[in-house]
Amino acid sequence: MSEATAAAATPDVRDPPPGHAPHGSLWKLTLGAIGIVFGDIGTSPLYAFRETFAGHHRLPVDKLHIFGVLSLIFWSMMIVVTLKYVVILMRADNKGEGGSLALLALISRKTEGARWGKGIVLLGVFACALFYGDSMITPAVSVLSAVEGLVVVQAGLQAFVLPIAIGILIALFMIQRHGTAAVGTLFGPVVSVYFATLATLGALSIAQAPGVMMALNPLWAIRFFLTEGFHAFVALGSVVLAVTGAEALYADMGHFGRRPIKAAWIYIVLPALMVNYLGQGALLIGHPGAIENPFFLLAPEWFRLPLVLIATAATVIASQAVISGAFSVTQQAIHLGFVPRLRIEHTSEATAAQIYIPAINWALMIMVIILVLVFRNSSNLTAAYGIAVTGAMFIDTCLLAVVLFTLWNWNRIAAAALLALFFVVDAAYFSANLLKVPSGGWFPLMIGFIAFTFLTTWAKGRQLLARQLRQGEIPPALFIKSAASSAARVPGTAVFMTSQADGVPHALLHNLKHNKVLHQRSIFLKVAIEDVPYVDGTRQIEVEDLGEGFYRIVLHFGFMEDMNVPEALAKIDRCGFPFKMMETSFFLSRQTPLASKVRGMAIWREKLFAWMMRNAESPMEFFGLPPNRVVEMGSQVKI
Repeated sequence: MSEATAAAATPDVRDPPPGHAPHGSLWKLTLGAIGIVFGDIGTSPLYAFRETFAGHHRLPVDKLHIFGVLSLIFWSMMIVVTLKYVVILMRADNKGEGGSLALLALISRKTEGARWGKGIVLLGVFACALFYGDSMITPAVSVLSAVEGLVVVQAGLQAFVLPIAIGILIALFMIQRHGTAAVGTLFGPVVSVYFATLATLGALSIAQAPGVMMALNPLWAIRFFLTEGFHAFVALGSVVLAVTGAEALYADMGHFGRRPIKAAWIYIVLPALMVNYLGQGALLIGHPGAIENPFFLLAPEWFRLPLVLIATAATVIASQAVISGAFSVTQQAIHLGFVPRLRIEHTSEATAAQIYIPAINWALMIMVIILVLVFRNSSNLTAAYGIAVTGAMFIDTCLLAVVLFTLWNWNRIAAAALLALFFVVDAAYFSANLLKVPSGGWFPLMIGFIAFTFLTTWAKGRQLLARQLRQGEIPPALFIKSAASSAARVPGTAVFMTSQADGVPHALLHNLKHNKVLHQRSIFLKVAIEDVPYVDGTRQIEVEDLGEGFYRIVLHFGFMEDMNVPEALAKIDRCGFPFKMMETSFFLSRQTPLASKVRGMAIWREKLFAWMMRNAESPMEFFGLPPNRVVEMGSQVKI
């Protein structure tokens, strides 16, 4: 982990989030969760059932296969989504926040020093890397599958599918810089209408063939495997599309809380999804030819165009949630020391979680459009979909094992039995999706490995740089004793920012060497990012008087917080006199790493780290420092 996280205190998994509990009544939070959290898994009926039969590995459209696939979908939802994520994993919150990185930060201190601790950290980082591949594929496959409904309405519209889908996606990414606050209030109602439509169309179809309800019996899934064997295993690669987005329930927990998400899933989303899947199965029993697009053929002809519009709106909202998730994950990764500083813009004065990261936005847009142009239809894209999701689910189970045994101290037999079930299911889905690698599954794996290389290179490079900077450190007491009596003192306050917990900041040493003066008040300032999302205001500021006008200040922030240093300094009145920005100068030390043959990383990784360092956002913007009060002192460091 990064220096900041390594110094953080270990949180208790059941502590209430300090000052960050979601506000509002249960039904309002539930409505909001429906709009944001369930967009991805909610749009799966557009393609999941169809791809199991009509995808790259076709199945006969008969009763055995229809009932077998429906049974697999239902029990996958019950085991993976309901039991694993909703019932168990959502209890493992990090001060109210969920997701792989939040969970990793939660357990990192417990595994520090353990032989397998580093492996757990790498697994969590790889889950984060896989998310970027997922965040590229989800908007492409969701929007394309909805727009393809136009072909069901009128076959002659086929030529317009790609241009319309690309136009919608470009518009979606273009509005990100304005934030989603203005349209966010519509998300819940629009997606609620979508789920109501799913349930209604599915129920009407089930009424024509009520026997399809028998597919919920797990014996049909067993019979399907006993009859088809390897082909049933291959079908898992498409069945898993029905649970893509399950990890969003856990990742978005901080925005709405556990109860609203749990209520929305059990009472609204799960019933609506299963009724629609059963309705598609009932349709195929009577009309096997409808496998071309059973979702849209569920609707009567007069309602198909409105259904296209409703589905398109739902997929746009689902894509918005994934894009916002990419911004949130990147912010966490920056603060936890895995990603270089990037420009982060806040798009809402009321909601701190609504952020916009231009570099991530434009990179996602370019990759999503390339995906649409290369794969050209949703069936081809589903071949690339699933690898990242099942990989992240498998990693979540590994992290859950640490939580059950190390943090919660569950009964070992009960925990082992439960984990065995999850590992078997996750391994089966991941293995089935590996068969997709030649036909598109290589893409999310490639993105995942590239992102993993960047994340680990940055984290390792920062450790090497910090190690080099610690060499030849001067004890603060010795420095103050010699410098206070020998250097000229000038009026004002100088804030020297440092990443070290002790020692004298390099910016101060450079300033004294070149300018040969000391300010009346000199501050050694360290910003410490803790492994909790939000830090209680009473614990945010530490002040130590070092004597002779020197002070050490440590500002503690959570990995979800906006780190505005001037605002935090304005709260301090224990350093002789209050801070006045017009009388304060901020001194930053900018290191330029040089690749060398010193034992550390491979030369190409050291060069990659140096490039990332050069292109990182300046600490001035990142910490909200006033531009006309900042002085940067540069140096070169071999790593």
